[in-house]
Amino acid sequence: MSKSVLVLGGDGYCGWPIALSLSEAGHDVTIIDNLSRRRIDDALGYRPLLPIASPGERCGIWKSVSDRTIGFHHIDIAQDYDRLRAVLADLQPSAIVHLAAQRSAPYSVSSPSARRYTVTNNLGVTHALLVALVDLGLDSHLIHLGSIGVLGYTTAGLELPEGKVAATIHGADGRCAEMNILYPGKPVSIYHMSKAMDQVLFEQYARDEGVRITDLNQGIVWGSSTMTTERHPELRTRLDVDSIYGTVVNRFLVQAATGQNISVYGTGGQTRGFIHLRDVIRCVELVLNSEARGSERFRLINQITETLSIRELAQKVGALTGAPIEYRENPRQEPEENEFHVAHMTLQDLGLRPTLFADQLAQEAETMRRACTASMAV
Repeated sequence: MSKSVLVLGGDGYCGWPIALSLSEAGHDVTIIDNLSRRRIDDALGYRPLLPIASPGERCGIWKSVSDRTIGFHHIDIAQDYDRLRAVLADLQPSAIVHLAAQRSAPYSVSSPSARRYTVTNNLGVTHALLVALVDLGLDSHLIHLGSIGVLGYTTAGLELPEGKVAATIHGADGRCAEMNILYPGKPVSIYHMSKAMDQVLFEQYARDEGVRITDLNQGIVWGSSTMTTERHPELRTRLDVDSIYGTVVNRFLVQAATGQNISVYGTGGQTRGFIHLRDVIRCVELVLNSEARGSERFRLINQITETLSIRELAQKVGALTGAPIEYRENPRQEPEENEFHVAHMTLQDLGLRPTLFADQLAQEAETMRRACTASMAV
């Protein structure tokens, strides 16, 4: 069934392919973005591996190859509530896919201004959106792309849960109460802290205002393209390989493709959860087409497909490409080694068939090699 879908942050690495795929599936898609990633690139002197077209050019090319329209609004949601409200009132979206955040953990702790912007923007966007939904009385399904990092990267002797956790609360008077609470995670950066605070907002607005929310605790995304971005060269999504915004898998593959050593910080024993870009899109589609059960208004789902350590990842890329591994001093404050066991079967129960490193890494390595060659020619 066709739906009106609003994609917040639809100019980004995940947001743009999500918007394309939802449009391809027959939904009426509109993007809102403040284009802050492009401005941060300019400020830092970074560029994606290959140039990306402007939002208007992208939407025009998509129209030419698909005969479908994607709308675009340049709005700073955290600062311009009235324009956000007007768009929501006009579109009356069935669903809202929320990726409008400063998403880099390294950037979020890089300077006082970056810390302030991350919190002000990320929480400002989320709260403005929730307020507007209540203000307008909309029953839109809010699908939020959060982060698995809100749980912290230690297992505490157990598999980290999906959803709330049953807990026994011991009162000061000696009595106990059984409750279902958000897992008391340990966000690993200012960015991850903003995602944890999003969850507190979601819980309150779902409970007291009836807003329908699915929060996807997403792992590290890897991959360079999707079926829709491959339909035209100018439909490519951004591909960051720098130390601030470049995700570790893509960065390792580009290092190998350009004859560099694969750079591992510390021992590489940091275990993380991963998911391919194509699976991110599939997860959003599955959640969009599923409804919360009964009176459940706020769902928490862990969106990862595979866990392995950074060292194991580097060894996979090295074995595939022949690139040597170089261990460097770790500039981040994090444990050198950790265990990380996370429950993540909900999406597979909904129909996800995971794309694993064993399935796709060789193809991604070749894609990165071609992208690096093209980048040198630009």
